[in-house]
Amino acid sequence: MAATLEHRRIAFVVANEGIEQAELTEPWAAVEAAGGTPELIAPEAGTARAFHHLDPADTFAVDRTTAEAEPDDYDGLVLPGGVANADAIRTDDDAVALVRTLAGRAPVAVICHGSWILIEADAVRGRTMTSWPSLRTDLTNAGAEWVDETVHVDGPIVSSRKPDDLPSFCVEMVKAFAAYDRDARVTDLVAEAREENPDPTTRRETYELDLMAEGLSDEGREVQVDRPGEAAGA
Repeated sequence: MAATLEHRRIAFVVANEGIEQAELTEPWAAVEAAGGTPELIAPEAGTARAFHHLDPADTFAVDRTTAEAEPDDYDGLVLPGGVANADAIRTDDDAVALVRTLAGRAPVAVICHGSWILIEADAVRGRTMTSWPSLRTDLTNAGAEWVDETVHVDGPIVSSRKPDDLPSFCVEMVKAFAAYDRDARVTDLVAEAREENPDPTTRRETYELDLMAEGLSDEGREVQVDRPGEAAGA
């Protein structure tokens, strides 16, 4: 792939059970092939079990839990499908909070039933997306426009319907992650925050705006860019 994801860390957020394996492993391989670092995030430490539709498949090592993961550590988000996976992960409060924050500041690639957690995070309103057909009503009710396409790109959201769409999905996903400019996005967020609060009246408000401008977390530490430990393969 021409696009490069060097020095970019991509969060794959899943439940510990029920992931559609191809929708995890193929985007994961595409991120690695483009030079990026994928990281598997799930509610519980240990492993996450994938499935080939209804048949148990491989297990994969979890790099961080949803409670441990910090949004500022990532340059993109992938949400694989699998009915059980997508239904379970949207009930995890830490996962929803992580997805909500990441969807507000970085590209998101979502396939099949993966959009359920975006709906839970109120991150699809005003967007045009595709998905597994049974999510059409859910997405429409959440304020999105649904289309039946192999892959659809609407701003920072790349969406596809099913495993057969993975070749096109992976190409557009890598393009979106490669085009993401973290510094520019931080600048935009700071500008938006200053517009909402042009005259901060407390030391805390001034401190938070200064941290945003410097690209620091609330604890005052620099955003980590080190590569995580190698995740288990299939």
